[in-house]
Amino acid sequence: MSIILVSDIFGVTPAFLSIANKLGASTIVDPYEGQVMGFQNEADAYSYFIKNVGLDDYLAILSKVVESLEHQVTLIGFSIGASAIWRLSQSNSNNTVKQAVCYYGAQIRNFTLIEPRFKIDLVFPASEPHFDVTELQNSLVSKDNVKIKQVKYLHGFMNCHSSNFSENGYTEHIELLSSTVW
Repeated sequence: MSIILVSDIFGVTPAFLSIANKLGASTIVDPYEGQVMGFQNEADAYSYFIKNVGLDDYLAILSKVVESLEHQVTLIGFSIGASAIWRLSQSNSNNTVKQAVCYYGAQIRNFTLIEPRFKIDLVFPASEPHFDVTELQNSLVSKDNVKIKQVKYLHGFMNCHSSNFSENGYTEHIELLSSTVW
């Protein structure tokens, strides 16, 4: 089983490559198709992503990768990458996605009617500035194939480029992901 990492709005960064290496990921999917963007901050990354890519196009990039697979994979996504995985979860036509882990996918709140066709673990932050995390969890908790965990960290805690980065949260979840048998 191989692991595919699905990045946040920062795309490929040295820190993200480090996560891929630590988890033994075989593939990285990012919104800029491998181009290193070098954003200076979250505001720049967000603005560029919204103006030039968007969630629908990112979903199309991820779908193309998944449709080309001939073996089962685990997807691990962060932020907008997690939201793209959530959207993808409503179809698993070639049955190549075995499971997914999605960290702080805030846009999931806009797609609560999705019924995932593969196992998906949703890791939500302690809070979000634009919506009630508990309310979102309550709308998803009874869905088949969905497991939910809320952590004490904030959105972006796994990304050292985020103002919400948490060294403790990062270490804890890298260890957790590394010890999981895929």
